[in-house]
Amino acid sequence: MHLIPIITLAALVSVSAFAQDATPLFNGKDLTGWDGDPKLWKVENGIVIGTNASPEAMANNSFLIWRGGTVKDFELRATVRVIGDNNSGIQYRSRELKDVAPWVITGYQCDIHPAIEHTGMTYEERGRGIFGLNGKNVLLDPDGALWQLSEHAPVKVDVSQWNEYVILAQGNRLQHFINGQPTSELIDHHADKRTLEGLLAIQLHKGNPNRVEIKDLRLKVLPEVPLVPFEPTKLPATATKIEKPRTSRPQGTGPVVPVKK
Repeated sequence: MHLIPIITLAALVSVSAFAQDATPLFNGKDLTGWDGDPKLWKVENGIVIGTNASPEAMANNSFLIWRGGTVKDFELRATVRVIGDNNSGIQYRSRELKDVAPWVITGYQCDIHPAIEHTGMTYEERGRGIFGLNGKNVLLDPDGALWQLSEHAPVKVDVSQWNEYVILAQGNRLQHFINGQPTSELIDHHADKRTLEGLLAIQLHKGNPNRVEIKDLRLKVLPEVPLVPFEPTKLPATATKIEKPRTSRPQGTGPVVPVKK
């Protein structure tokens, strides 16, 4: 496998250049161009707000879906916070599961989670689960086996405060950053399960009461790049085959509040 050197945020488009070329996805007034449960989503003072008022309020995680098109190769920057002991996330290259319920999504996610190991991780909602925790750079081989390529100190943030999340998706290589620091990277060679294009959405998580707020979200479309090829003889010396991570904290950092039926 030919490994491209890990990109730091400094190697991305500069903030000023990004601002010139990126498209704002919220108009600051209402949810024009977006589709979500009107009982859950609103705009106040230029901020998009999704609210889960109680454990009984939602049977499924619900998503605010961008209807302006699909995303393929792109850089996205979003300023987000989550109030309450629960989590949110930015979905991309995703698809709807209308047979489950309206506004339910499956696909790649940049997690926004109060548990440090989970925030900024690479994850697949209603799919293959967790790939790389915060601080882990990983690879999925063609059979779907997970390899850890390298690791670094996890990025520590308070998700109840405003933080900037960056997603860089290029071919089968996905990178997540928070406040200019890399959190997790995935190279996805699992062709039977990966997606290269799909929907963009924001998650509102069921269970523990919480509120997700977004005050800036901008998208820059990037030129398509070739897929990183899988060459097992060129795996780095640091590569280790690992089990997929699991979580004991699927909502926040405290005990899970069961949803009443």
